[in-house]
Amino acid sequence: MGADGVRRVWQIEGVEREAIVHLPTGAPHPCPVILAFHGHGGRAQSVQRSMHFQDEWPEAVVVYPQGLATRTARDPAGARAGWQNRPGENDDRDLKLVDQIMTSLRASGWVDDTRVYVTGHSNGGGFTYALWLARAEMLAAVAPVAGGTFAARSLNPLPCMHVAGRADTIVPFANQERVMAAVRTLNGCIGTGTPWAKDCTFYESKFGTPLVTMITDGGHQYPREAPALIARFLKGQAAPILCGPPSPGQPWPRSRPISN
Repeated sequence: MGADGVRRVWQIEGVEREAIVHLPTGAPHPCPVILAFHGHGGRAQSVQRSMHFQDEWPEAVVVYPQGLATRTARDPAGARAGWQNRPGENDDRDLKLVDQIMTSLRASGWVDDTRVYVTGHSNGGGFTYALWLARAEMLAAVAPVAGGTFAARSLNPLPCMHVAGRADTIVPFANQERVMAAVRTLNGCIGTGTPWAKDCTFYESKFGTPLVTMITDGGHQYPREAPALIARFLKGQAAPILCGPPSPGQPWPRSRPISN
């Protein structure tokens, strides 16, 4: 795997927040940006090696934020680091971190605003869905892994790749199946899907917001094959180039045709 990135620190409402940042070579220029979130109890230093998007897409800015101590049903004392699961939790401290990261990158000239992506594993996958709900206007696509949401019906259409394991007992596969089905409907997916890669199905969308599902026989662990496939999917997605509002009840059009 590539070299470790650079640790960046921000003070947000009196709290020190940090992330590991990988920048492409050369002078600052507008680039795709990937924000990748560890699971509950994870560390940015570790997931930069397991996810290694900086190797899969070296032309992109890749950011691995570090979570803060977070109470969950499995960690009621909040002894381990994690993320808010929905907008409004924990005073939106993690949404504020994302906003600060993006503000800093934009100020340095590194952001192509049509190509901003988020992905995460487990609790980080849940936060990926929270960002979809709260910051959809800044995103080109999302790729949650072993994560879920209680708000799928409240989302706006957006290209999505969801990775799940049939044997997952932490975020039960049945729950993830319901989320994937809701996203298929939300995204206007048509047909029964076509093979896209090993364990992957591509669902074309009448809105230009496709869904790819990667369903393995594994459990809650992060699949070794996921980074390359997620990078492949994200590279094919771009946010709308806005030329005026859509018709009432219609999603924003995508900036270009998207295929499998």
